[in-house]
Amino acid sequence: MVELVVFVLMGGGALAGGVTVIKARNPVYSAMGLLGTLFAIAVLYVMQLAHFVAAVQVIVYAGAVLTLFLFVIMMVGVDKEEDVRETIPHQRRLALALGLIAIGIVASLVARGRFAWVPVASAAADPQATNGTVQALAEPMFTDWVLAFEATALLLTIAAAGTIALASFRRPVADTAAERTGV
Repeated sequence: MVELVVFVLMGGGALAGGVTVIKARNPVYSAMGLLGTLFAIAVLYVMQLAHFVAAVQVIVYAGAVLTLFLFVIMMVGVDKEEDVRETIPHQRRLALALGLIAIGIVASLVARGRFAWVPVASAAADPQATNGTVQALAEPMFTDWVLAFEATALLLTIAAAGTIALASFRRPVADTAAERTGV
Protein backbone atom coordinates (compact mmCIF):
# COMPACT_ATOMS: atom_id res chain seq x y z
CA MET A 1 0.00 0.00 0.00
CA VAL A 2 2.79 2.41 0.89
CA GLU A 3 4.57 1.65 -2.36
CA LEU A 4 1.40 2.56 -4.29
CA VAL A 5 1.05 5.86 -2.42
CA VAL A 6 4.71 6.78 -3.00
CA PHE A 7 4.47 5.74 -6.65
CA VAL A 8 1.37 7.86 -7.24
CA LEU A 9 2.90 10.87 -5.45
CA MET A 10 6.26 10.65 -7.22
CA GLY A 11 4.68 9.82 -10.56
CA GLY A 12 2.45 12.86 -10.21
CA GLY A 13 5.44 14.95 -9.17
CA ALA A 14 7.42 13.78 -12.20
CA LEU A 15 4.49 14.57 -14.50
CA ALA A 16 3.98 17.99 -12.90
CA GLY A 17 7.68 18.75 -13.30
CA GLY A 18 7.57 17.67 -16.94
CA VAL A 19 4.57 19.88 -17.64
CA THR A 20 6.38 22.75 -15.91
CA VAL A 21 9.40 22.24 -18.18
CA ILE A 22 7.18 22.61 -21.22
CA LYS A 23 4.69 25.24 -20.07
CA ALA A 24 6.82 27.67 -18.02
CA ARG A 25 7.54 30.95 -19.75
CA ASN A 26 10.61 31.62 -17.64
CA PRO A 27 13.54 29.28 -18.41
CA VAL A 28 14.61 29.24 -14.75
CA TYR A 29 11.19 27.87 -13.81
CA SER A 30 11.56 25.26 -16.55
CA ALA A 31 14.90 24.21 -15.06
CA MET A 32 13.30 23.95 -11.61
CA GLY A 33 10.56 21.76 -13.10
CA LEU A 34 13.27 19.54 -14.55
CA LEU A 35 14.90 19.35 -11.12
CA GLY A 36 11.62 18.22 -9.57
CA THR A 37 11.19 15.58 -12.25
CA LEU A 38 14.71 14.25 -11.72
CA PHE A 39 14.25 14.01 -7.95
CA ALA A 40 10.88 12.25 -8.32
CA ILE A 41 12.42 9.71 -10.69
CA ALA A 42 15.28 9.17 -8.23
CA VAL A 43 12.75 8.31 -5.54
CA LEU A 44 11.14 5.81 -7.92
CA TYR A 45 14.58 4.24 -8.46
CA VAL A 46 15.02 3.91 -4.70
CA MET A 47 11.64 2.18 -4.49
CA GLN A 48 12.93 -0.38 -7.00
CA LEU A 49 16.06 -0.88 -4.82
CA ALA A 50 18.32 0.66 -7.46
CA HIS A 51 20.11 2.92 -4.98
CA PHE A 52 23.21 3.41 -7.11
CA VAL A 53 21.17 4.52 -10.12
CA ALA A 54 19.20 6.90 -7.88
CA ALA A 55 22.44 8.38 -6.51
CA VAL A 56 23.83 8.82 -10.02
CA GLN A 57 20.52 10.39 -11.08
CA VAL A 58 20.76 12.98 -8.31
CA ILE A 59 24.51 13.64 -8.51
CA VAL A 60 25.03 13.66 -12.27
CA TYR A 61 21.74 14.86 -13.70
CA ALA A 62 20.18 16.94 -10.93
CA GLY A 63 23.57 18.20 -9.78
CA ALA A 64 25.93 18.65 -12.69
CA VAL A 65 23.75 18.79 -15.79
CA LEU A 66 21.07 21.01 -14.26
CA THR A 67 23.74 23.36 -12.89
CA LEU A 68 25.14 23.60 -16.40
CA PHE A 69 21.66 24.39 -17.75
CA LEU A 70 21.23 27.13 -15.15
CA PHE A 71 24.64 28.65 -16.00
CA VAL A 72 23.71 28.75 -19.68
CA ILE A 73 20.32 30.29 -18.88
CA MET A 74 21.96 32.94 -16.73
CA MET A 75 24.59 33.69 -19.38
CA VAL A 76 21.90 34.11 -22.03
CA GLY A 77 20.20 36.52 -19.66
CA VAL A 78 16.93 36.48 -17.86
CA ASP A 79 17.16 40.03 -16.51
CA LYS A 80 13.51 41.06 -16.70
CA GLU A 81 11.74 42.08 -13.54
CA GLU A 82 9.39 39.51 -12.07
CA ASP A 83 5.89 40.16 -10.84
CA VAL A 84 5.90 38.93 -7.25
CA ARG A 85 2.18 39.33 -6.54
CA GLU A 86 0.38 36.11 -5.69
CA THR A 87 -1.98 35.22 -8.53
CA ILE A 88 -3.50 32.12 -6.96
CA PRO A 89 -5.71 33.09 -4.04
CA HIS A 90 -4.98 31.30 -0.76
CA GLN A 91 -2.05 29.36 -2.23
CA ARG A 92 -0.01 29.55 0.97
CA ARG A 93 -2.84 28.12 3.07
CA LEU A 94 -3.46 25.40 0.48
CA ALA A 95 0.22 24.44 0.42
CA LEU A 96 0.32 24.33 4.22
CA ALA A 97 -2.80 22.14 4.32
CA LEU A 98 -1.40 19.71 1.74
CA GLY A 99 1.90 19.52 3.64
CA LEU A 100 0.10 18.79 6.91
CA ILE A 101 -2.00 16.09 5.20
CA ALA A 102 1.16 14.44 3.82
CA ILE A 103 2.83 14.56 7.26
CA GLY A 104 -0.32 13.06 8.80
CA ILE A 105 -0.36 10.18 6.31
CA VAL A 106 3.30 9.38 6.95
CA ALA A 107 2.84 9.64 10.72
CA SER A 108 -0.17 7.29 10.65
CA LEU A 109 1.72 4.73 8.55
CA VAL A 110 4.68 4.81 10.92
CA ALA A 111 2.44 4.64 14.01
CA ARG A 112 0.59 1.57 12.68
CA GLY A 113 3.89 -0.17 11.96
CA ARG A 114 3.07 -0.76 8.31
CA PHE A 115 5.95 1.28 7.01
CA ALA A 116 9.46 -0.06 6.43
CA TRP A 117 12.02 2.58 5.54
CA VAL A 118 14.13 0.05 3.68
CA PRO A 119 12.09 -2.84 2.26
CA VAL A 120 15.07 -5.21 2.24
CA ALA A 121 15.77 -4.63 5.93
CA SER A 122 12.21 -5.53 6.93
CA ALA A 123 12.60 -9.16 5.79
CA ALA A 124 15.30 -11.59 4.77
CA ALA A 125 17.37 -10.10 1.95
CA ASP A 126 16.50 -11.52 -1.42
CA PRO A 127 19.63 -11.83 -3.61
CA GLN A 128 17.62 -10.76 -6.67
CA ALA A 129 16.34 -7.67 -4.83
CA THR A 130 19.88 -6.36 -4.22
CA ASN A 131 20.91 -6.08 -7.87
CA GLY A 132 20.99 -2.29 -7.74
CA THR A 133 23.51 -1.99 -4.92
CA VAL A 134 26.97 -0.58 -5.41
CA GLN A 135 28.57 -3.94 -4.59
CA ALA A 136 26.44 -5.79 -7.14
CA LEU A 137 27.42 -3.27 -9.82
CA ALA A 138 31.08 -2.83 -8.88
CA GLU A 139 32.09 -6.50 -8.91
CA PRO A 140 31.36 -7.20 -12.61
CA MET A 141 32.44 -3.68 -13.61
CA PHE A 142 35.93 -4.06 -12.16
CA THR A 143 36.42 -7.75 -12.96
CA ASP A 144 34.62 -8.80 -16.15
CA TRP A 145 34.25 -5.36 -17.79
CA VAL A 146 37.39 -3.56 -16.60
CA LEU A 147 38.82 -3.13 -20.14
CA ALA A 148 35.59 -1.61 -21.48
CA PHE A 149 35.32 0.60 -18.38
CA GLU A 150 38.90 1.90 -18.79
CA ALA A 151 38.43 2.41 -22.56
CA THR A 152 35.30 4.46 -21.91
CA ALA A 153 37.14 6.56 -19.31
CA LEU A 154 39.98 7.16 -21.80
CA LEU A 155 37.57 8.18 -24.57
CA LEU A 156 35.73 10.59 -22.28
CA THR A 157 39.05 12.13 -21.18
CA ILE A 158 40.13 12.59 -24.81
CA ALA A 159 36.73 14.13 -25.65
CA ALA A 160 37.02 16.57 -22.73
CA ALA A 161 40.57 17.57 -23.75
CA GLY A 162 39.46 18.03 -27.37
CA THR A 163 36.53 20.19 -26.29
CA ILE A 164 38.81 22.40 -24.21
CA ALA A 165 41.29 22.68 -27.10
CA LEU A 166 38.54 23.64 -29.56
CA ALA A 167 37.01 26.15 -27.15
CA SER A 168 40.32 27.90 -26.53
CA PHE A 169 41.31 28.07 -30.23
CA ARG A 170 41.66 31.70 -31.41
CA ARG A 171 42.00 32.82 -35.00
CA PRO A 172 44.80 35.27 -35.72
CA VAL A 173 43.72 38.91 -35.84
CA ALA A 174 43.83 40.49 -39.33
CA ASP A 175 46.64 43.03 -39.60
CA THR A 176 45.60 45.09 -42.61
CA ALA A 177 42.45 46.94 -43.54
CA ALA A 178 42.18 44.96 -46.77
CA GLU A 179 42.05 41.67 -44.85
CA ARG A 180 39.39 43.08 -42.52
CA THR A 181 37.11 44.15 -45.36
CA GLY A 182 37.74 41.02 -47.39
CA VAL A 183 39.13 42.84 -50.44
